[in-house]
Amino acid sequence: MTADSASAGLTIRPATLVDAEQVARIYNYYIENTVITFEESAVSAPEMSGRIADVQAKGLPWLVAELDGSVVGYCYATPWKVRSAYRHSVETTIYLKCGLGGRGIGRTLYSALLSALQKHGIHAVMGGAALPNAASVALHESLGFERVATFRQVGFKHGQWVDVAYWQLIFPITS
Repeated sequence: MTADSASAGLTIRPATLVDAEQVARIYNYYIENTVITFEESAVSAPEMSGRIADVQAKGLPWLVAELDGSVVGYCYATPWKVRSAYRHSVETTIYLKCGLGGRGIGRTLYSALLSALQKHGIHAVMGGAALPNAASVALHESLGFERVATFRQVGFKHGQWVDVAYWQLIFPITS
């Protein structure tokens, strides 16, 4: 699938294990330099490869955004909780290569994920963000997510306490 003119030349496709090195590089920037993720140690390409395989083995999408042959972003969904009654609910994650925000890449990528989830029969989508994170807040709200919760000071990273907020999107039930 190809993006619109907001991000011309962008391709959204399912991740492959070959993408793990570029995905890990994108993610490791956020681990090392921000409080956006609560992970504190860099992730190796083999570890990321395992994460991609695990998500896909559950039948859930892991997508990458590719521009000029390079992965510039990724997003995926994981089960919201392990109990069977939660089977129609997922939590989503999205990361873009540092410096590429505001070009429509995130919106195009996340929209593709949401479309895939809806086709997969998912009913409730939760997206979390460490705060402050104006870009993530704007992205979720522009896609119709509603802020439903804020957990205060649940993470401690880089010498500071960090809040996490959650947004939710409900897909209509179709017969």
